[in-house]
Amino acid sequence: MTKNIYIFIAMFAFLGANAQEGLPTYSDYLTDNLYLIHPSMAGASNCTKVRLTGRQQWFGQEDAPALMTASFNTRFDEYKPSAGGIILFSDKNGYHSQTGAYLTYAHHIMLGRNTIDLNQVSFGLSVGLIQSKLDQTEWDLLWNGGNNGSGLPDQFVSNDNISSTYYNVDIGVSYHLLDFYAHLTIKNLMGTGRKLYSVHESANLQRFLISMGYVFSGINSDWSIEPSMLFQHISQTKETQFDINIKTYKKMDFGKVWGGLSYRRSLDGAEYYSTTGSAEGQKLQYITPFIGVNYNKYMFGYTYSHQMGNIKLVDGGFHQITLGINLNCRAEKYDCNCPGIN
Repeated sequence: MTKNIYIFIAMFAFLGANAQEGLPTYSDYLTDNLYLIHPSMAGASNCTKVRLTGRQQWFGQEDAPALMTASFNTRFDEYKPSAGGIILFSDKNGYHSQTGAYLTYAHHIMLGRNTIDLNQVSFGLSVGLIQSKLDQTEWDLLWNGGNNGSGLPDQFVSNDNISSTYYNVDIGVSYHLLDFYAHLTIKNLMGTGRKLYSVHESANLQRFLISMGYVFSGINSDWSIEPSMLFQHISQTKETQFDINIKTYKKMDFGKVWGGLSYRRSLDGAEYYSTTGSAEGQKLQYITPFIGVNYNKYMFGYTYSHQMGNIKLVDGGFHQITLGINLNCRAEKYDCNCPGIN
């Protein structure tokens, strides 16, 4: 019985690890952190931005997934179109972990005839170096069934730490027109591919991200509301997900407070047998409320994601905190409700 439990835990950790390919795409982009998923947003703001995030899933669950990121992005010169950024991250999921860094170059081009009405297209390219690790020191599983012509070794668990270092490249483009914005990013467009579990792992880790939104506000109103969406598709596994988001801002003397709600749903599902023996289907679904404040040059944000559905590992949710500071801020030069820029 104990051995079967170990096998289940090992397989769960393996499947969870296979789902990771660099920096994961969660809902932290909604907390003034678009650069984490869109390289074209490096240096797009009128401030140099420093952001730290910490994400913990399933409090009280041993070896639960945890993510930490640190990012910095800035315009090289106030009057020049070039910008850059860097992201450092550490991601742990059971026996699997990955650490990495992304270095970004972005270029912002004004399309309008003046610098008051925002009409800008941005391009970004990130190069990432990532090390994935699999800790097998606590495993006692051996497969001695022979090579059976597959080219794989008889013993697939070596009771030690194994690692693989690889690089990948992300590219993206963003467009801002007054209160409207749209982003297209291809993550893992090219790279060496990860060879952690076997030499037969696919090098196709491409993930396509499309997001867009609009900021509405009344004349002379301190309130604004921002509906947005994010669509993502994984090329190799054909998985597709979408986010529908609503975010509200309130201007204050010290800055602004904001909050909102996000709903994520997968278009792909899985079947399982219920307690009555009937076949049921379930699709991945998350509901994520988030709140935050910009106090002068400082920023604080909190998100909580709750997984919906009958089948899930634990009932606990996913907590994430974002801390930030804005440096070298320039005067807001665009007459628009564009929080990602002004």
